[in-house]
Amino acid sequence: MTRVIAGCALTFFLAACQPGGEVAVPGDSKDHAGYAGIAADETIRFTGTEPFWGGTAQGDRLVYTTPETPDGTAITVKRFAGRGGLALSGNLGDRRFDLTITEGECSDGMSDRSYPFTATLVVGGENRQGCAWTDAKRFKGPADP
Repeated sequence: MTRVIAGCALTFFLAACQPGGEVAVPGDSKDHAGYAGIAADETIRFTGTEPFWGGTAQGDRLVYTTPETPDGTAITVKRFAGRGGLALSGNLGDRRFDLTITEGECSDGMSDRSYPFTATLVVGGENRQGCAWTDAKRFKGPADP
């Protein structure tokens, strides 16, 4: 049941509502393959502000960082490739952790960087917005902002 709910939630995360109540899913509507823009063995790096958070993910391992845990907390995640992006889901202690990565230019609002992915995090029911990049699809801008 949890998988069904998570799958339904992901559909709405990766879809954008259009006027008239229709849902437009990113990508080619005739292509039913999962998102392939980030390889399974690629490292995804993500960052967000207010509150500051970030980390890395590769395969089924994700390390989540905050100012209180600068070395990060490692968690096991399940990866789901929807048509418009990826979802990485697991548990951070006793809290549900769902990170969605979708293509789209993103700014962290604090640096002159432009990122190729947006990151949407729901942890323990709290929504957070951020940006993401990989080695294959890097951010543009200064290395040390």
